[in-house]
Amino acid sequence: MTTTLSLFTQLLPLYITIALGWVAGRYLNASGGHIAGIMLYIITPSVIFAGVMYAPLSPSVILLPVMVFGFCTLIALSHLYVARRWLRDSTASLIPLSVGTGNSGYFGIPVALLLFGTEGLSIYILCMLGTTLFETSVGFYLAARGRFGIRDCMIKVARLPSLYAFLLGVMLNLNDIGIADALQPLFDNLRGAYSILGMMIIGMSILSFRGLVGSGRFTLLAFAGKFISWPVLALTFAWMDAHWLGIYDLAVHQALFLLSITPVAANTVVIASILKTHPQQAAGTTLLSTLFALAFIPVMVTWWMPQGLG
Repeated sequence: MTTTLSLFTQLLPLYITIALGWVAGRYLNASGGHIAGIMLYIITPSVIFAGVMYAPLSPSVILLPVMVFGFCTLIALSHLYVARRWLRDSTASLIPLSVGTGNSGYFGIPVALLLFGTEGLSIYILCMLGTTLFETSVGFYLAARGRFGIRDCMIKVARLPSLYAFLLGVMLNLNDIGIADALQPLFDNLRGAYSILGMMIIGMSILSFRGLVGSGRFTLLAFAGKFISWPVLALTFAWMDAHWLGIYDLAVHQALFLLSITPVAANTVVIASILKTHPQQAAGTTLLSTLFALAFIPVMVTWWMPQGLG
């Protein structure tokens, strides 16, 4: 009960930030599209770069974001197959982003800090990098395919700086080159902006009740992928690793499990806004999943997190 109440308290500022974003969009004419570009091209790459630079890298640690990237891609492609046959419109292109990743940064980092402390948080961030790389590569490409041709989509993905930020961080880290002390406050501030602006974009994008509801089929499929498929995959891997593979310890299993139960990513709204591909549908589904996660995450954490599968 104490953990559940602490989680509710920790998540409350996120919902207040969403509400402030709605107020900014409704009464101040703030544009989520402009902020989305800043998020995707400046703030997100900075957070990825700093996360990699601060992480203690080893072959197994470097493999974590690669493995998570593979999990994201597997879930995204399988649900895209279903979406193209069930939705039968251009909203299907947003399903891979909605189910393949999660709000692991804006939403997950405060929860991870509460559950794991600063040491466990670094493991969680490394897992989170896999979802972020998916968002800015395969996820972005599949979303763009709803409006653009293959060549245009590849060009758009190649222009995204997040992958280059990840590779640069790995290269510098492995060569024992750290971030200068004078620049550390800058990256701390960017990480704070990452959470605040990311959640406000959700609120800015929801300016009508109709936009909140949108397609019920889309929302149902997004929820099935995010709150059923992802946790099942994470638990299956944790069980196999604990009993057969023996690659990672319980801390990694728990970080991966938390990653799997986060709501639909706010960056889904960011990318939908940039591509002008059903941003209200993305925002409505993201908000509903975030509200659902307020109860879902404490229940799942209480059920599984204390004992794990070891």
